[in-house]
Amino acid sequence: MGKKQSQLEGTITFNKKKFRFSDWFAEKAIKVVAFLSIAIVILIFIFVFREAFPIFRIDEVEVTTTGLLVQENYGSNEDVIAQTVANDAQLDNSGNNQEIRKKPSSTLLSKTWMPVSDNPRYGLWPLFLGTLKVTLISLLFAAPISILAAIYTAVFAKPVVREIIKPVIELLAGFPSVVIGFFALMILATLFQNIFGYASRLNSFVGGIAMGLAAIPVIFTLTEDALTAVPKTYTEASLGLGASRRQTAFYVVLPAAVPGIFAAVVLGVGRIFGETMIALMATGNAAMISMNPFDSVRTLSATIGAEMAEVVFGDTHYSVLFLIGSLLFIFTFILNALAEFYFKNRIIRHYQAKK
Repeated sequence: MGKKQSQLEGTITFNKKKFRFSDWFAEKAIKVVAFLSIAIVILIFIFVFREAFPIFRIDEVEVTTTGLLVQENYGSNEDVIAQTVANDAQLDNSGNNQEIRKKPSSTLLSKTWMPVSDNPRYGLWPLFLGTLKVTLISLLFAAPISILAAIYTAVFAKPVVREIIKPVIELLAGFPSVVIGFFALMILATLFQNIFGYASRLNSFVGGIAMGLAAIPVIFTLTEDALTAVPKTYTEASLGLGASRRQTAFYVVLPAAVPGIFAAVVLGVGRIFGETMIALMATGNAAMISMNPFDSVRTLSATIGAEMAEVVFGDTHYSVLFLIGSLLFIFTFILNALAEFYFKNRIIRHYQAKK
């Protein structure tokens, strides 16, 4: 009995994992880094919203005097009386010597962005619509090219060709935004103006094409990975039933990779929506509402990049720029959340039901 007990104790001791400090330290370090990353995101979120919140606490109206002030006059009493009468007469002719300004937050939904003036207006509609217009143009340009290039690379291209095409396209992701913006400013703007003959050299069309160039590597890489991850049995079964490679690519492989392709497009939209340098250099920076793709626009991110360095700390204009940053943060968060928790799961359930 004692022998069996000692053997059992030895087996239990042998099965116990030996404590290793390196494994313990690596586990704790990874956990700390993960929680630290989440904490940094939360702190950025709090900081941005804290700086934007004062825009909603400014007084309802601001009353300022617009009449002429009586300057000191060291002349005779007759001169002083004459100056006072002239000032009173001018104030009476103006009809009112006070100007009532609206609360800055009440102008956020207006159609005018004019933060530097006697009566500042902080209308976000021109900036928001300009951002949407540039994003839509970029997406219409970048998504088809990226997806078709990924299909060719994953399905049709030979291994030698694939090893050339994929690194070349992904190399575009390493280009700085300022380089792409400079290329759009000097080359694309002149080229498209000569082709289409529009008046404004820098506009939403030029900016959209340039941002599309920046988004192509993101969409292409993720789409190609999604297509490559489709099980080979799908392709082999389709070809075995007599389908051509084209039919297999567009009717078997592509539908199976839709969740990954959708995620790629969503990340591409996030890349375009938050782009600053290209928008600053290629869109014309005119905050106006227009449906014409060849008119100049101004995006939300470009507004922050152009004006943040010139505002007074704590000023209304300063708070509005942080409010724009908050809107960008919220939009990106909602877009990624919808893609991850709603659309992706819905698409997966749809294709699982078909199986």
